[in-house]
Amino acid sequence: MDWQDEGVVLSVRHHGESARIVTLLTESYGRHAGLLRGSGTGRGGALQPGQLVGAEWRARLSEQLGYYTLEALKHPAALMLDDPARLAALRAVCALVDAALPEREPHPNLFGATKALFALMAEMEDPGDWGALYVRWETGLLAEMGYGIDLESCAATGATTNLTHVSPRSGRAVSAEAAAPYADRMLKLPAFLVPGRAEAESLPNDSLQAVLDGLALTGHFLENRLFAQLHAPVPQARARLIEVVRNQGQK
Repeated sequence: MDWQDEGVVLSVRHHGESARIVTLLTESYGRHAGLLRGSGTGRGGALQPGQLVGAEWRARLSEQLGYYTLEALKHPAALMLDDPARLAALRAVCALVDAALPEREPHPNLFGATKALFALMAEMEDPGDWGALYVRWETGLLAEMGYGIDLESCAATGATTNLTHVSPRSGRAVSAEAAAPYADRMLKLPAFLVPGRAEAESLPNDSLQAVLDGLALTGHFLENRLFAQLHAPVPQARARLIEVVRNQGQK
């Protein structure tokens, strides 16, 4: 058995003295682990989460762990080494995918979205800009895993305008008028997630508070739907991201 594909490095674990078990998010084979011998990728140096690689996997039988040969293609994190917030986001993405996806189940749309997110984040320094993209990526992860949030219309009235909150129980948007009596129990819906508005408005100048509201929104459904079904906690890397973004707002 063998295949070749592109992959994003999700995690690297030492195995013995010189080998490592590398888990990738691949375009065609989903989350896939394999054994990598030696200290580097063969061509490209040390592996880090978020790195894009060309992967060749070989095994005698398909159910075996198998062996990887990897070639570094590019490394978005290399452009973010001096930015703790973006590095925290990259690590949160990798940890979420590694923890949420079943092994060897293809998710090509999620692979494409993850690759695009890293490329865009590498070009953005303002957390108000890339933070909105990150939150959108998390809504995509929820949808990919069957726990999508319905933001098209108000759950109470059917209205498609002035959507400001999301019901934590139904996962549906709620208008400002309908949410008013229960606002303290609702999740805030940042403008950059509102359909139509999200596409019409430019990304720049999304406030850090809007990003934090978005992280609180997606975090609720990650914890109470996706990871609750997996009987697992949300990876700690995500809490670290929230802490770093919050600290950015205090500077």
